[in-house]
Amino acid sequence: MPYFLPMLDVSPARAVRVDRDDDVALLLDPVAAGGVVAVDDDRVVARADIPVGHKIAVRPVAAGAPVRRYRSPIGIARSAIAAGEHVHVHNVATALAGEDEYRYVPAMPPAPPVRSEPGFVGYVRADGSVGTRNEIWVLPTVGCVGRLGERIAMQAGPRHAGRIDGVHAFNHPFGCSQLGDDLNRTGAILAALACNPNAGGVVLLGLGCESNQLDAMLTRLPADVLARVRTVRAQASADEFAEAMAAVDELAEAAAAKRQTVPLSALRLGVKCGGSDSMSGLTANPLIGRMTDRVAAVGGTVLMTEIPEIFGAERMLMARCADEAVFDRLVEVTNRFKRYFLDHGEPVSENPSPGNIAGGITTLEEKSLGAVQKGGLAPVSDVLDYGEPVRRAGLSVVDGPGNDAVSTTALAAAGATITLFSTGRGTPLGSPVPTMKIATNRDLATRKAGWIDFDASRVLDDGQDAAADALLARIVAVASGEPARNEVNEERAIGIWKSGVTL
Repeated sequence: MPYFLPMLDVSPARAVRVDRDDDVALLLDPVAAGGVVAVDDDRVVARADIPVGHKIAVRPVAAGAPVRRYRSPIGIARSAIAAGEHVHVHNVATALAGEDEYRYVPAMPPAPPVRSEPGFVGYVRADGSVGTRNEIWVLPTVGCVGRLGERIAMQAGPRHAGRIDGVHAFNHPFGCSQLGDDLNRTGAILAALACNPNAGGVVLLGLGCESNQLDAMLTRLPADVLARVRTVRAQASADEFAEAMAAVDELAEAAAAKRQTVPLSALRLGVKCGGSDSMSGLTANPLIGRMTDRVAAVGGTVLMTEIPEIFGAERMLMARCADEAVFDRLVEVTNRFKRYFLDHGEPVSENPSPGNIAGGITTLEEKSLGAVQKGGLAPVSDVLDYGEPVRRAGLSVVDGPGNDAVSTTALAAAGATITLFSTGRGTPLGSPVPTMKIATNRDLATRKAGWIDFDASRVLDDGQDAAADALLARIVAVASGEPARNEVNEERAIGIWKSGVTL
């Protein structure tokens, strides 16, 4: 029998479930064994101490039966679970096994109403794209000149303050001792970064003897981007530092520009999560999904990645693919990643991380069902390879892993000019573009205010609509020049995917 009590004159712990058919609710307050938990109009007694952000069973679940959250199974009960029990890794196991067969069964949700959205003030480029920043980026072809690039940016930045928005170098350890697809991936991601609209000018800094040759990188760039690129070959230069500084000076002079008012459709929004907790799928990710829908609805661009973190929820995205060709590409990318794990003797479900588990996430299915909510309800218009620039407006899925530095870099390389990064555990990390941290819970937003740009827990008090309007206003402000916290903290870095996945 369900372990429910009648309404009592006590102050119960609060809990919330997404759907009345869910087997579990998420605790908004910690509860001790014997404590009462309010779940909608019912109350359930906790059979164990359960931390905040973890799950409590609201009905019995038989051993071997699916455990449901987000209206979907998040795993299989390892043993019988009684109402009031703590539901976590000790009594729930993943149901993920390997590659799957998929069938294209479109299930497009109704299009959201078109609404008047605020524009922003950005930098219009020759190809019609719009940057949220006007910066000079120093991109080393190889790690050997990475520190040289950082020294150049450190001295050139103050020299051009007020003329452009900054000079930034992106060090990395790759570009040599690489072969084949591994080398190709490094060249592709660096060339794609050079095309980002936030880069008003780019210095490609080479050594000379590296595998990732400058000339090969230049062939990857379109003519309009080549016009704002300068190259320095350190081994061939009498004074590579002075030559690079002169290149920055020339680019800064040419890149001087004023912001112009543009519609929200000009925005390229990256969406990403990292250090997730079980609140991620309740507050921050659905709120980011609202931003996806509002940007896509007016003709803007949204980019999402982290393929291994859609496992168990991929069918939700596949059902929204714009056509069968896009569906086939998403199936290919998904199964290719699964095959990579299997070929190396690893299960496809070896996720969530220790931090995710401490935050209340039990299985990869649960993590994925929360993570895909960043994609809102927008149709999936395209699927991009790693290092491939965006081709279409709407929601594009970018091939890439879940690693925070690598995936945020992949979004910037695809063309994102701002990235929304939801987090329940917190991180100072920033990417080449403004990287707005959206906290899933109030404790994090309060403790790490220096990292956090927006507290998504306000949806629990203010509702989704009010919180969405507030977040969009913050995005517009950052797109128009207000610094994100990662910029204030000078947190900018790239990560390049070094993997055996064949593209």
